Amino acid sequence: MNSLEIITHYEVLSNLTEQMREAAAQGEWDKLVSIEQQRGRQVAVMRLTDASVTLDEPSWQCKMQLIRKILADDTKIRHHTEKWIGQLQCIMQSNRQEQRLLQAYGN
Repeated sequence: MNSLEIITHYEVLSNLTEQMREAAAQGEWDKLVSIEQQRGRQVAVMRLTDASVTLDEPSWQCKMQLIRKILADDTKIRHHTEKWIGQLQCIMQSNRQEQRLLQAYGN
């Protein structure tokens, strides 16, 4: 594998992460999970080859720029998913309280 192929793999990873960020921002959780699975497969491929190739300075700089973008998108994804999880926790807590009231007062 050469440096161009390594950069291409990082570009694919960056694009998938961007798609995940967009899905999370729109609350499209099934789409987010589907893309995350694709991203996981991409990372698995990259793990096998990334460390074996030495990059020249421009390629290394490009790789670092792509990694920074991936990490920024990951941060945004985390923000959206944590917000969604918080909403789910509130709904679940409300349902538990309703269940306890129904049990206490015999339906």
